[in-house]
Amino acid sequence: MELPDLTAIEAESRQLALAASPFELHGGLCGWLAGGGTAVREWPAKVLADDALPTPAEGGALDELREASAAQLADRSFDFALLLPASDTSLAERSGALFDWCRGFLGGFGLAGGGKIKLSDEGQEALADLGKLAAAQPQSDGDEEDEIALVEIEEFVRVAVLLLHGDCVLATQHRQRLN
Repeated sequence: MELPDLTAIEAESRQLALAASPFELHGGLCGWLAGGGTAVREWPAKVLADDALPTPAEGGALDELREASAAQLADRSFDFALLLPASDTSLAERSGALFDWCRGFLGGFGLAGGGKIKLSDEGQEALADLGKLAAAQPQSDGDEEDEIALVEIEEFVRVAVLLLHGDCVLATQHRQRLN
């Protein structure tokens, strides 16, 4: 299941007066889901820790974002995708969006887990690395090496999210099936 169009997500986010970029919202949603949060329609209120936020319209871009993200994380084919700007946008914009995505992820993950998540050693390392990325600042320009590095970092983030989801959600589901 593919993620909805970025412009549709931006428009619905503005309409609902959500105080986060689409990238930070998607990161928060994925962090919430990877940390064991449920894929509920009122996810922005959960992810942004504000119960007064409105629930996205059923079938709208934010609802589709929730459904697609939950399906991608649960899919065993590793087709999980990060919501980021197109590859033809500037390096600064793309790296800034990735760092926003990581900040959102950490917030959603922390809210879902409530500090009681047991992670593997690899999961702990991945979470620490995501924290370093969340604290990073985008460069104003770069060369081809920087472009290649950004692609590698995006892939690392994607795999780290799948690892954390595996530690927190899939491992729990597997243990429940065994009992």
